[in-house]
Amino acid sequence: KLSAEEPETVTYEELPQKTLIVPITSDKGLCGGVNSFISRNVRDAVGKITAQGKECDIVVVGDKGRAQMTRAVPTNIVRTVTEVVAPGNFTLCAAIASEVAAAGTDYDAVMIVYNSYVNAAVYKQYYKVIKPFAGEGEDEPLVEYEFEPDGKSEILDDLYEYMLTSQLYYCFMDGAAAEQSSRMTAMENATKNAGEMIDSLTLQYNRARQARITTELIEIISGASALED
Repeated sequence: KLSAEEPETVTYEELPQKTLIVPITSDKGLCGGVNSFISRNVRDAVGKITAQGKECDIVVVGDKGRAQMTRAVPTNIVRTVTEVVAPGNFTLCAAIASEVAAAGTDYDAVMIVYNSYVNAAVYKQYYKVIKPFAGEGEDEPLVEYEFEPDGKSEILDDLYEYMLTSQLYYCFMDGAAAEQSSRMTAMENATKNAGEMIDSLTLQYNRARQARITTELIEIISGASALED
């Protein structure tokens, strides 16, 4: 995996001519900057890849990412996957990988962009580049193995889809941990802010109440004094 924590330092020069980008986001909000960071990295990647004369398309996972990237890079989105059960399972990733593999037959690589959990307060953005088994001569993959019956191309396609599923599952789990951690922190901050607001409003209410009582007492005392005079 390669770090995308600082987009200005990432060049994406290692990517081939045509890449399929798969950003993993969430369907729900209230989780800090989890989705915004991914969208920012994807927008930055599309700009740099295009500037290098290369091509890229996007398959968005997650409704929040779809909404953000539809505004930022609408022409590059070819497919979206929403209402994904969190944190996901291997069967779900296999279904998504099958869709990605079907859409990725014309691509030289698949790049997964995701959040990686570090600790309860920190998560970082990374991307993985997955290339299909391809090549001839010295670059031919798995030359040291024999395939029976002779269906090496089909087996390599199946292995590629399985590898894509495994990597998607890993990124899903890592991203889910980062999402829940960020959501916990965001809700903790929201609870703290709400408590401070309640304390402030309670103090303001008590001051206003006390001022009203004091005013009424002054009026009563002033009235009584006037009657005595």
